[in-house]
Amino acid sequence: MTAPSARIGSALAVGSMVCVQLGLAVAIGLIDRIGAEGAAWLRLAWAGALFGILVRPRRAAFTRVTFGICVVLGMVTALTTMLFMAALARIPLGTASALEFLGPLGVAVVSGRGRARWVWPALAAVGITLLTGPWRGAVDPVGVWFALGAAVCWAAYIHLTQRVGDGVDGLQGLAVSMPVAAVVATAAVGWSVIPRMTPDMILIGLGLALLLPMAPFVLELQALRRLNTAAFGTLMSLEPALALLIGFLVLHQSAGPAAIAGVAFVVAAGVGAARGGAREMPVPVQPG
Repeated sequence: MTAPSARIGSALAVGSMVCVQLGLAVAIGLIDRIGAEGAAWLRLAWAGALFGILVRPRRAAFTRVTFGICVVLGMVTALTTMLFMAALARIPLGTASALEFLGPLGVAVVSGRGRARWVWPALAAVGITLLTGPWRGAVDPVGVWFALGAAVCWAAYIHLTQRVGDGVDGLQGLAVSMPVAAVVATAAVGWSVIPRMTPDMILIGLGLALLLPMAPFVLELQALRRLNTAAFGTLMSLEPALALLIGFLVLHQSAGPAAIAGVAFVVAAGVGAARGGAREMPVPVQPG
C-alpha cells in the first residue's frame, strides 16, 4: 500500500463518515416535522427503493440460506435505524453515536486475541459514564436505552453482514436487505407516517437516502481498496468524535468538558479494539 493510495483511502473513509453524520443531522431536522419514526421510515423507504432498482438482485446469486440471512439482516437494519432515530430525538448526536458505537466495539473485543483486549470495554465504560453523567441527570435515560438498543442491533448487523459477505457477491445482499428493511419499517410505522408525507418531504427523503446510506457505501468500498483492515478500523473508530463535531457545527449542540472527554475515551477504546480484532474484515458502515 503506497503512501498516496493510503492518503486517498483515508480521505474516502473520512468522507464516508462525514456523509453518515451529515445525513443524521438532516434526519434530526426532520424529527420536528414528522417525528423520529417518520424520519426513520423516509430514509429506509428511499434506500430500499434505490438499492432494489439500481442493484437489481439476481436469484442465482443466492441460496436459500443466504437469502434468509439477507432477510433477517433487513429486519435488523430497520430496527437499528428506528431505535437510533428515537435516541436522536432525545439525546445529542455525539452522545447517541458514542453509545451506539459500543456495538462494534463489543464485537471487536469478543473476536480479538489476548487478555489485553478486555482493557477496551473498561475504557469505553469510563467514556460512557462521562458522556451520560448519571450524577447530573442531564441526559434522557430513555434516549440512552434506545441508543444502547441500537448498539446491540449494530453488533447483530455486523455478524449478519459478515455471513452475507461470505456467501453473496457484491451488493446483491444489500439489494435484498434494504428493501426488506423498508417493508419492515412500513409495516411498523407506515400507517402513521405516510398520511403526513408532502411532496417536498418526499424529495428531502430522496436526498437523505443518497447522503445516507448510498454515498457512504460507495466511498467505503473505494476506501477498502486502498487501506488495510487495521487502518480502516482505526479511522472508523473516530466516528463518535466526528459526530460530536457535526452536532456542534450543524445542530448547535454544545458539549461540555466531560462529554468531550467521554467521547475521547470511547474513540481510544475503539482504536485499541480495532487493532486487536481477529477477523480481517472491517466494521460495516453504520446502518443507523
